[in-house]
Amino acid sequence: MDILKFITAGSVDDGKSTLIGRLLYDSEAILADQLEALHASNRKNDDGTIDLAILTDGLKAEREQGITIDVAYKYFNTDKRKFIIADAPGHIQYTRNMVTGASNAGLAIILIDARKGVIEQTIRHSFLVSLLGIPQVVVCINKMDMLDYNEEAYNQIVNNYKALAEKVELNNVKFIPVSALKGDNIVHSSINMPWYKGESLLDYLENVDIKVDNSAAHARLPVQWVIRPQTDELHDYRGYAGRVASGSFRVNDPVTVLPSGFTSSIAKIEQLDADPVEASTGMSVTIHLADDIDISRGDLLVNSAEQPQVAQLIEADLCWMDTRPLDSTHTYLVQHNSKVTRCRISEVLYKVNINTLEKQYDEEFKLNDIGRIVIKTADALAFDPYQKNKANGGAIIIDSRTNVTVGALMLRSAVD
Repeated sequence: MDILKFITAGSVDDGKSTLIGRLLYDSEAILADQLEALHASNRKNDDGTIDLAILTDGLKAEREQGITIDVAYKYFNTDKRKFIIADAPGHIQYTRNMVTGASNAGLAIILIDARKGVIEQTIRHSFLVSLLGIPQVVVCINKMDMLDYNEEAYNQIVNNYKALAEKVELNNVKFIPVSALKGDNIVHSSINMPWYKGESLLDYLENVDIKVDNSAAHARLPVQWVIRPQTDELHDYRGYAGRVASGSFRVNDPVTVLPSGFTSSIAKIEQLDADPVEASTGMSVTIHLADDIDISRGDLLVNSAEQPQVAQLIEADLCWMDTRPLDSTHTYLVQHNSKVTRCRISEVLYKVNINTLEKQYDEEFKLNDIGRIVIKTADALAFDPYQKNKANGGAIIIDSRTNVTVGALMLRSAVD
C-alpha cells in the first residue's frame, strides 16, 4: 500500500483544521480515546455541532485562539492508501513552518473561502506550492453552504484561480466545491451540489496518481557511510552505504562518483541479508563497486549517462528561517544530502513579495523572506535543479555559531 503525504494551506479561518477533522471523522479514522475526548470537549460550532478542528489544533495556544500555529501531522489510512496530513499555518509569520511541512509533500490542498474568493494569502500559498515543486494541487472551495451551494460563485472562483495557477506555473490542478463544516464532498458526495459531477475529496486522494521516479537515468545515492571492517574475515570488504534519493541502480550499471568524477560499475548490492539486483528510490542499501575508489561520506553515486551539475557557485531560491537577518559577511554551513561544507551568500539577486509576486531589491533577508541568491561553497556540490529532482536539489543553511538551521535552499543552476 503506497503512502501519500499532503499539506493543507489556506488563509486564517478558511477551515483547514475543520476540513482535516471532517476527513478523519467521516472516514472513521479517529481512535476511541480521541473520539471520547472530542465528544467531551466544550468547543462547539455555532450550530451546536462538535468543532472538528480540535483534532488538529494540538498546541494549547492553537486551541485557545482557534488558529493553526505549527505544522500538525496526522496519519490515517483507507483500504486503498495510507495518508500523512500536514496541517500548515496560514499566517504570513509562519511561512517557514509551511515551507518545512511542504518540503516533501506529494500533493497540496489549497483552501479558498467561497465568500472571499482568491485573495492575497491564496497567491502566497500558491506561490510557495509552486516554488516547492509539489506536483499535484487540489483547490477546495470551502464554505459553499454559506452561499447556498451556488454554482455560479464556484465557477467564478475556478476561473480566477486558473489565471493565478498559470501565473505561478502550477500544473495538475483539481477543483472541488466543499463544506468542511457540513461534510459536503469531503468523504461523501454532496446531495446539495448536484451540478458538481466530480468525486469527493477522499475519493480523489485515494486515486490520484503518485509518481515515483525510478528511472535509472536519475539514479542518485548520497554516501552516508563507508563500510571498511578490515578484519581477517572481511579483509577486502568495501561498501558504500546510503539511501537511494532518486531513480534506481542495478548490478553492472556504470556509475560516476561526484564531485571527484571517478567512474566504475556496480558489482553488488546488499540490503540486510539480501542481495537484490536493483536498488530503487527510498531503499537503504550498501553498494559495492568493481574498482577501489577514494570515496567519502558526502560523495554522490550517480548514473554515468545522466549526471547532475557540479559547482561551487550556485544560484538558488532561499527561504530564510531565522529571527537573525541573513549576514552576507558571515560564513555559514550548507548541508546537501549527507555533504556538509562551508558557504557564503555571494549575492542577493532579489526577494519576492509573496502576496503580490513582485520582485524587491532590498538586500536584507529577514525571517520568512523568500528570494533568489547566489551561494559560494567551499567544496563543490553535485546537484540537480530542484524543480527537476527535489531529492537532489534541496539543501539547508546552518549557522555555524549556533548550529541552528536558518535557511532552506532550492538549488537552481550553476553560475558561470
